[in-house]
Amino acid sequence: MPQFGGFWRRFVAYILDAIIINVATSVIGGVVGVGIGLGTLSGAGASNMAALETISGLTGALIGLVGSWLYSALLESSSYQATPGKMALGLVVTDEMGQRISFGRATGRYFAKIISSIILLIGFFMIGWTARKQGLHDMIAGTLVYKARNPQEIGVSVEAFR
Repeated sequence: MPQFGGFWRRFVAYILDAIIINVATSVIGGVVGVGIGLGTLSGAGASNMAALETISGLTGALIGLVGSWLYSALLESSSYQATPGKMALGLVVTDEMGQRISFGRATGRYFAKIISSIILLIGFFMIGWTARKQGLHDMIAGTLVYKARNPQEIGVSVEAFR
């Protein structure tokens, strides 16, 4: 019988993914920010600098949101059924029938995490006490997180687990 991915395993996977996402979006955001800065530097007065800071901040936030969403949704709906953090911990994301999830369901799961977060993270803590180890976002999206029976199930070589 398959085992569900518990709170601590999923938490460590989240930390690994957060590191990857933050490094990638920081690099992309930095390049875009430099481009915006160079493009407006020629006529930058005091008022333009304030606008530039606002535009750069909003652009960075947008890059972070879109990058994080695509990272999660594309990878969890792919044949890997997991982000690199989940792969490293031997986890896969499925629907409630154990099948691969669609990009739409993965997108819903990603944005449902906002609800899990704004209620003092209780939606995430639910993973620790629900029978199928589901967070609120999993319940909303109709997903489950399983421990993979073997590394080949998540497309990772056996050597990566030794």
